[in-house]
This record gives sequence, C-alpha cells and structure tokens, in this order.
Amino acid sequence: MKKILLSTVAVATLTTIATAGGATTVKSHVPVIKFSGTHYLGFVNSTKGDEDTINRFETRRNYLQAKAYFEENSKDYMRITLDTHDHDGDSQVRLKYAYLYLDNVLPNTGVEFGQVHRPWIDYEEHNGWNYRSISKVMVEEDNAGHLTNSSDRGINFKTKTDYFSSELGVFNGEGYHNEEDGEGLSGEWRLTGHILGTGKKKAKKSATYANISFFGQQNEKSNKHKNQDLNWYGIHAVYNQPEFLIAGQYIDVTDADAKYEGDGYSVNGEYRVASKWNIIGKYDYFDMADNSGDKKRAIGGVAYEYNKNVEFIANYLKEGGSKIEDFDAVMLTASVEW
Repeated sequence: MKKILLSTVAVATLTTIATAGGATTVKSHVPVIKFSGTHYLGFVNSTKGDEDTINRFETRRNYLQAKAYFEENSKDYMRITLDTHDHDGDSQVRLKYAYLYLDNVLPNTGVEFGQVHRPWIDYEEHNGWNYRSISKVMVEEDNAGHLTNSSDRGINFKTKTDYFSSELGVFNGEGYHNEEDGEGLSGEWRLTGHILGTGKKKAKKSATYANISFFGQQNEKSNKHKNQDLNWYGIHAVYNQPEFLIAGQYIDVTDADAKYEGDGYSVNGEYRVASKWNIIGKYDYFDMADNSGDKKRAIGGVAYEYNKNVEFIANYLKEGGSKIEDFDAVMLTASVEW
C-alpha cells in the first residue's frame, strides 16, 4: 500500500477527506493511481434553416479518468474514463473507456483489452486536429462522414517505432453507445509512416513532424448501420512545425447501406500567429454515392492558450449542402485539462 495525495476534485469523487486542509490516505492494491479530467464548456448562438436563432450554454465533454499502474511493470495499467452526455436536457454519465493495457506483449507493441480506443480517431485528434472541443473529426461528425466513433469493446494492438506506428484491432463494431447484436465483428486498422520520426513520442505543437496514414474498417453486419456491412478506408497526411500545422485526408466508403456510402475529403490548418494565439480553419466535404446530395462543413476561428490547462476558442461554423439543412453557429469554448 502507498499513500497518494490527490486533488480535491478526485478526492471528492472517490474518497472522504480525512481532515480539512490535510492529506488524504487512499488505500489501493496498486502503487500508483493517476487522475485527470477533460472538459469542453461552451456557449453557442445558432440558426438552423428557417428556424429561430437559439442561444444556449453547453458542456460538450466531461471526462473523469483514473489509471491504476501495476507494481510488476510500471507501464501496465487499468484505465477507466467516465463522460457525460445530454439527454433531453439531463446530463447522464456514460462509460467511455474501461480497458487493461499491457506493454510490450510483442516487440514495440502493447495491447488494450476491454472497452478500448478504436484505431483512427484518437490518433487524428492528437496529431492532425487539435480542436475536438469545437468539432469532431470527419469520420465521426454527423454532417460529414458519420461512419464511426472513438471507443468500442474489443482488443487493439498498438505498435510504436521511430518511423512507423500502427493500431490493429477487432471490435464489436457498433461503438460504445450503440446496441451490439453479436452478428458481426469489425476489423479496424491504422498504419502510419513517420517520415521525420519519431513515432514513439506524443505529438507536440512545438515539434516538427510529417506523417502519412492509411486507415479504415471492415465492419461486418453492423447493427448501428442498418445491419449491413460498413467497409471503408482513408488516407491522411499531416505536417507540423512550431509555426503552423496543415492536414488533409480522403475517405471512401466502398460497401455500406445507402445512408453511409460515398466519399469525401477534409482539410484543416492551424497558424500560430503569436505566442499563445492560433488561427484555425477546417473544411469537410462528403458526397453520397446514391446521388442524394452532399454535405459541407466549414470552420474558422481563433484560439488563445490561457495557461497549460485552459484554452479559449471563438469560432464560426457553417454547415450546408444538398443533403443537409443549412446551419450557422457562433461558438465560444473553454477547453480545460487537468
């Protein structure tokens, strides 16, 4: 057993404060427990079609996360992440991640088992699109590709080397908040070449890197997708240096229900104009294969890094195209990590 000092927030959630202003003893069967949180707090002024303008405050994400590290190998751990989602005005708690991670089960390869990361979205959000607080990536966003989400029950093998990284996994296929009927599984992948290195490290804005990725899914009889196959692939490239980031991708849905089949592309950029100030932009386009129309999304905004834990973003969002109703929004967001 080991005494661990926790933040007031974590203590309030998981234990009882022994004395006001004093240290708290937490008993555990592991030597180290780490707590963290991620919160997207916002205000939106929006108009959809001919409807009246709506003004509202939002909490788009509220992660509370704990990792319990094992004594025998300090890189092995159990993770649990809780999030909230809005249901008819009621904020409800949902399980986002719950998995066992074992490091180096194969050369340069660890494995997640349980309710785990799917191979693509987490990579893009940490390497190519730094503003999940205002927009999902193309393959997840409803008014873009709308193909997948970031978490599912399954197994995911994660390889990291200087010039190559990958994720290869098998999953239920429906994602973490859809009903699984057991009729099919989904094979999913990401293969990334790190042209300048290093695929072993987390991407940072201050680093210089250039990556090219091939990713996709062979999702058999997905209950979320009309109990049809959902087979698609994508190609993504990103270049980052301290002054700017630019990224682009193409996705092609080759076999799916008509609601999902089509192809499209996305480009986004970030220009760091001054210390702590960033100008951001994003454009998504998806064309339906059945000639029912297309979907377009454009984002432009400015971000200010208040400190290492808080970033403020002001942006404009425009959605339209022949497949979806016009939507305009002005968004103010506080992205908080601790």
